[in-house]
Amino acid sequence: MNDSSAPLTDRRIGIPESRQLDLFADMLEKRGALVTRCPLVDIHDAPDPTPVRAWFDNVVEQGLDDMIWLTGEGVRRLRDFAERVDQQSSVRFWQRMHATRTITRGPKPVRELKKHDIGTDLPATEPTTAGIINALVGHDLNGHRVGVQLYGTDPNSPLMSALSEHGAIALPVAPYVYADQAEDEAVVAFIQAMIDGRLDAVAFTSSPQVRRLFKVARRQAIEAELQRALDDICVAAVGPLVADALSERGITVDLMPESNYFMKPLVRAVVQHFTMR
Repeated sequence: MNDSSAPLTDRRIGIPESRQLDLFADMLEKRGALVTRCPLVDIHDAPDPTPVRAWFDNVVEQGLDDMIWLTGEGVRRLRDFAERVDQQSSVRFWQRMHATRTITRGPKPVRELKKHDIGTDLPATEPTTAGIINALVGHDLNGHRVGVQLYGTDPNSPLMSALSEHGAIALPVAPYVYADQAEDEAVVAFIQAMIDGRLDAVAFTSSPQVRRLFKVARRQAIEAELQRALDDICVAAVGPLVADALSERGITVDLMPESNYFMKPLVRAVVQHFTMR
C-alpha cells in the first residue's frame, strides 16, 4: 500500500518532456514515482530572424487592430526578441500590444501575457485553432490588421483562410521552431522501455512529442510494437491537443485533466488514477 504522502511509490512513469522536464519530473518523484526521462523535442529561435524583425518593425511602426496568440512559448520568444532589439523598441512593442485587442487560444499565452499586464479580450471557445475561428464569428474584422503568432512553423492555413474570409489583413510571425533534441538511439531506448513493460505510464505534454515518438518508431520499424505497448500502459495527456494527436494514431488516452491543462493538474490526475487502482 502506498504511503499517503507518496501515492506514486514504485510507479514507473515515462515523461517525454523538454523545457520543463526537471520541474515535471520533480513533482512526480516527490510523490514516490520512479521517473524515466526522454527529452524528445526542443525549441529554438527562428533560424532566420529577418522575417521576425520585419514583422516586429511593422508592428512597432503601424500597430495592430488584433493580435492572436497561439502559445505561451510565442509570447516568451517575442518578448526576448524585443529585448534583443533595444529597450526603446521593446517598450514601444508592448505599448502597441496594450492598445490591441488580444485573442488567445488557451491558458498558456494568457499566463505569459499577464506578466505584461495584458488580459485576454477574446479567448478561444476551446484551446484549438477551431476554437479561435469560432470565437471570431460575429466580430467585424474587415480591414483589420491582425497579427498571428504561429505555432512553430505551421502556417495554420485554416486560420489564415478564416481571417481572409473576414476581410482581415493577416500578419503572421513564426518566432520559434521545433528541433529534435534527442538522438534516435535515446528515443528508441525510451520506446523499448515501454515495449519491455518497464513503464507503468507515460505522460505526454505536447503534440510534437507524440509526432517525434512515432516518427522514430516508424523509422526503426517498431511502430506496431510501440502501439501495442501504449495499449498496455497508462497513457496520460496534458490536454485535448495532445489527446487528439494520440487518438489520430490509434492510442487511447487513459487520463487527462478535466480543465486547467497544466503540469500540476496532470500530476494530480496521475495520482488519482493510481490511487484508485
